[in-house]
This record gives sequence, C-alpha cells and structure tokens, in this order.
Amino acid sequence: MSASSPLPLPLLKRIPPGLWTALAWYAAAVAPIVEYVVMPQVPTYSLDYPQDGLDSLGAQALLAVAFVLTLAGSAVLRRRTSAAYSLVIVGTVISTVAWRQDEIPPTQFLAVDIALCYLAATRPRRSSLTAAAAALGTLAGYLVLRLITGGDSSIAQEPFVALTVVIAWLIGHSSHQARSHTAELYARAAAEAVTAERLRIAREMHDTVAHSIGIIALQAGAAARVIETQPAKAREAMLTVEMAGRETLSGLRRMLGALRQADQDEERQGRAHAPAPLRPAAGLANVEQLAATATAAGVRVEVRWQGRRRPLPADIDLAAFRIVQESVTNAVRHSGADSCQVRLDYRADELAVEVSDRGKGGGTSTDTGYGLIGMRERAALLHGDFTAGPRAGGGFLVAARLPVPAGTEAEARTGSR
Repeated sequence: MSASSPLPLPLLKRIPPGLWTALAWYAAAVAPIVEYVVMPQVPTYSLDYPQDGLDSLGAQALLAVAFVLTLAGSAVLRRRTSAAYSLVIVGTVISTVAWRQDEIPPTQFLAVDIALCYLAATRPRRSSLTAAAAALGTLAGYLVLRLITGGDSSIAQEPFVALTVVIAWLIGHSSHQARSHTAELYARAAAEAVTAERLRIAREMHDTVAHSIGIIALQAGAAARVIETQPAKAREAMLTVEMAGRETLSGLRRMLGALRQADQDEERQGRAHAPAPLRPAAGLANVEQLAATATAAGVRVEVRWQGRRRPLPADIDLAAFRIVQESVTNAVRHSGADSCQVRLDYRADELAVEVSDRGKGGGTSTDTGYGLIGMRERAALLHGDFTAGPRAGGGFLVAARLPVPAGTEAEARTGSR
C-alpha cells in the first residue's frame, strides 16, 4: 500500500444511513408480525399489537404500503434527505393505522430518529429543526387524538419518544457543527499556506531581482558618465550590466522551474514515483561571487569567515545568503559608503551573520522597506534573531543569528550529494 492511500473507513461508517434506517424500521415492523400472526397463538397478548390486527385485507394493504414507503425513503435518504425523512414518518404512521394503534411504539419510531440524526448532520440548522418539529408534532398529534377520543389512560409513551427525538437531533447537529468547524480549519490552513507561499515567493523575487537591478542601475549610470572620456571603463561597466542581467534571468528561470516542479510533484502524488527534491538556487558558497560583483559596482566588500565552515541545512544556508545579499545590496544602493564588511561566524549551535558599513545609514525615498521585512521574516521562520539599524559610530549594521540544530551536519552533507 502506498503512503498516499487513504485509510479504509470502519465497517459501521461504511454502511449507508438509509440502510440503518431500513434495518431499524423493518426489524421493529416484522417482529410483531412473526410473534402475533405467524407464530401459534398463546394466552399472552399485547396492547400495541392485537392478534387480530391484520386479519382484514385493508389492514394488510396498509401495512404493505407502509413497507413500500419506508423502503423508498431509506433508498433515497442520502440524495433527497428531506423527502426521504417525510416518507419514513408517513410509513410509520400508516403502520400504526394498519395495526389500529392509537400511539407509535418506541421501537417503531427508532427509524425516524436515525433519519433525523442523519438529516441534522448533513442539512442546515433550520431544515433540521423543521424536521425535528415534524417528528414532535406527529407524537403530539397521537397524544391529543387519544385524549379527545378518551383512549387508554395508562402512562403515555409520547414524552419518552419525544426525548429520543431531541437526543437524535442533538447528536446529528453536533456532528454537523464538528464537520463545519473542521472544514473552516482546513480552509483557514489553506489560506494561510497560500499567504505563506506568496510571501516566500515575494521574498525570493525581491532578493533575487533587487540586488541585480541595483547593480545594473549603478553600472549603467557609471557607464553613461564616462562613455565619452573613458570608453574602456564604460565598456567594463556595460559588461557588468550584461553579466548581472544574465544572472537575474537565470535566477528567475530557476525560480519558475522550481514552482513548476512543485506543481508536477503535486500531480504525481498517489503514484509510485517519488518527487525529485528541490535544491536552493544559492547559498553561502556564492558569497565570494556576490562580493566580487558588489566590488565591481564600486563598493568594496570584505568577507570574513570565522569558526569551522561546515555544511548547513538548505533552509539555513539559503536564508543566510539572502540576508547577506540584501544587506550588501542596501549598502551599495543607499549607504553611500565605499566599503562594506560581511562577517560569517560558524558557532557550535548557531550561525551569526553581520553586515556593516560606514555610510550614512537608513534608506532613501525609493526604499520600500520590503528588504528589511523579508530578512526579518526569514530569520523568524528559522526561530532566529534579527536586528538592523544605525551603528553608534556611524553607518548601518545588520545582524542575524540563525540556530543550527544539532546533528544536521551529516544530513546537510548527504543532501548536497
């Protein structure tokens, strides 16, 4: 059995509600026929089922009609619940007429309770209350008719049967509320998953595109200023623009490919094929290349590695690189500094990331602030700490601490193969 195969339902839940209703009604209807008609007569008797109750053809015809109506109602209970419920009640009433009874035996009304429970579990509250009122009204009609005609003055069974109606409605309504609450939780979880995925894509788009576009804008501006006086410098700047554009396009293609691969993996669920794992497009191994690109844009980036460099889990590796990338991009675009320092400290149980500069700090009028928000979200998703703000001695500092779970080094090394 595959992992995606659904678990089979218990036997009792696999039996349709209409079959339960029919079994309860027919068991209660056939038992007195066998006991008081088919079996030899005995001195004992029943007030509910007289031994000569079915002697006339009319009584037998009415009982046959009751059997047919109840069978029809049980058959369509799942498709036409309200109509089927009405047929079960009518069939029950007709069966009492056939036996010349002035009240409904509790066992015969059990099928109505089962149908009501199913109706309350699957239909809106107003419909189920109407159905319960119909059952209670039927019982009240028997009680009133017996009082008017001066029937048997023994203890009435209607209050007890009415209590079973109330219990059946409460059970069904509770099941309906539980299913509604579960559906609401699933819908809310799906909406939260969609929102989280949109935020993840937005962060990836921002981190991938904003950095390269910033480099392209700076290099294009520099080329425009020196194109007449220093053609070689302008040509070098335009080559950097071309390289940054190609890298951006490649990153977008990888992202779109990952999204398309995720859709294909969902379509393959339930099959024997295992989905191919998706690997991040970048990590701390790309920090040196990032520093070289930023240095070519006019801001010298110095990278300092501390501690024992080791493989990290993919999510931590990607988050750390994106934080460094966004911080360096902000330094290039907004700080006005000519240098930037990146420090990566591999500690025993965490990775510390710091990016600092000696520029003016803060943002510009064109800074949306989404970069800082994205970095803070990345750190929070990994249960890390993130701070960003002006330094006491001038400049701007971005610091993040990302916890590294124990025992993940071997797993990260295996996953990188």
